[in-house]
Amino acid sequence: MTENTYLWYIPNQARPGHRGDIVREDHNSLDTLTEQARAVERWGWDGALLGTGWTRPDTFTVGTALAARTTRFQPLIAARPGYWHPANFAAAAATLDHLSSGRTLINIVTGVDSPAAYGDTVTDRASRYERTREFLHVLRRLWTEESVTHSGQYYSLTDARLGARPVSAEGRDHPTLYFGGASNEAERVAAAEADVQLFWGETYQAIEERIARLVALSAEVGREHAPLEFGLRVTVVVRETSGEAWSVARSRVAKMQEEEIAETWKEDHSRSVGQRRLVALGEESEVLDDVLYTAPGQLGGQGAGTTWLVGSYREVADALERYRLLGVSHFILSDTPYLQEVENIGRNLLPLLKRH
Repeated sequence: MTENTYLWYIPNQARPGHRGDIVREDHNSLDTLTEQARAVERWGWDGALLGTGWTRPDTFTVGTALAARTTRFQPLIAARPGYWHPANFAAAAATLDHLSSGRTLINIVTGVDSPAAYGDTVTDRASRYERTREFLHVLRRLWTEESVTHSGQYYSLTDARLGARPVSAEGRDHPTLYFGGASNEAERVAAAEADVQLFWGETYQAIEERIARLVALSAEVGREHAPLEFGLRVTVVVRETSGEAWSVARSRVAKMQEEEIAETWKEDHSRSVGQRRLVALGEESEVLDDVLYTAPGQLGGQGAGTTWLVGSYREVADALERYRLLGVSHFILSDTPYLQEVENIGRNLLPLLKRH
């Protein structure tokens, strides 16, 4: 099994207060974002996922700035094929990877995101995922071949060459390609072209079933790359004791019923198959697998904020270890206030995970 990767989350929001974060005017200034990235380094994380969306500051620009102001921090930069042509993105990411000595990670996002605002006309699900598959295929070729000529349904290139190459090391030919999605179309793309399939916080049984399905799909689609790896993106609410953690979690959910608070949790995942799976968990029970809290999704929590892992440091560490034993090796964790919790979780939970 691959070595485990532990990443945090930096919200990269246009508005302050994301998911209960502290409201401050300079929340998205370079100094504030750098403070968060350096805290990620200080408390033992490998890097952080940067939030993305058309109305947010440009994620690639933010990731580049944070890489320049840190020494070990790995930015997991989210990018959408609708924003980029693969040749442009391959060149930009290879340049950043070269300048940061191989610290670049990429998260490819396919969900619909205000396409009319930036002129994207590929909006139906089947076409979006087929384009993503072609985007990833071309991206890999550009990073690993000297010259690429390609004529496909969405992209055409003739003798395309990069001026800067990604850093190549043992077991790494290019930046790791993370990918999410729970629909049939998404899973086929992941099985064929992604490096890491990301899951949101589902039950152990659901994750086990999805991993088995993706392994079978990899063989069915004729995967040509190293075996697909798996990651978990989830909110964790952890304290010294289980009672403390549940008190915090339930108090927070109670406040989510207030309109102003609820608004800070909402993101446009309503059409996502994965989002519908998470919300459906709340119809089964408020708590599943002892630590999986489904109530946030019933009150507007979306994405990685739909379900939370709640408990003592040891309880949540044991839960994450169960996911690891199922095959998950990449963990993207977070809670708010982000700057406070990156220390709390880095100091108290992360050592337990690494000890496992």
